[in-house]
Amino acid sequence: MIGVFDTEGDSAEWAFPADPGAVRTARTVVRKQLADWGLTSVADITVLLVSELVTNSLRHASGPIGVRLVRPVDPNGTLLVEVSDPLPDPPLERTAALDDEGGRGLQLVSRSSRRWGTRPGRTGRTGKTVWFELALPG
Repeated sequence: MIGVFDTEGDSAEWAFPADPGAVRTARTVVRKQLADWGLTSVADITVLLVSELVTNSLRHASGPIGVRLVRPVDPNGTLLVEVSDPLPDPPLERTAALDDEGGRGLQLVSRSSRRWGTRPGRTGRTGKTVWFELALPG
């Protein structure tokens, strides 16, 4: 892990190097943060979707990968999850053939989240952010 930027308050943010160990580390820190916030009910799906997006970043971009969680103010609100990388091209959702080994990650994000999308990197940075929202059971 390159660094933990903030795990206090209503958001948590980490940066990971572009290496295969980033996926496992991202899953671990996300699961721990959700437990610290009392949001274990959405931990499994959040970890799965973060794994998919970090894996996509590893396959298509080089450079640091950012993961950010934003806890909702309302206990019945939505959890915002963002995965950023330095590649400016947005990912494309596609329909994978039955025998394709890949191509299902964004379908999984699309079908499992309340909403999802992409946007350019934060001000002054290159790249993009892929985000999704998960409704909290309530």
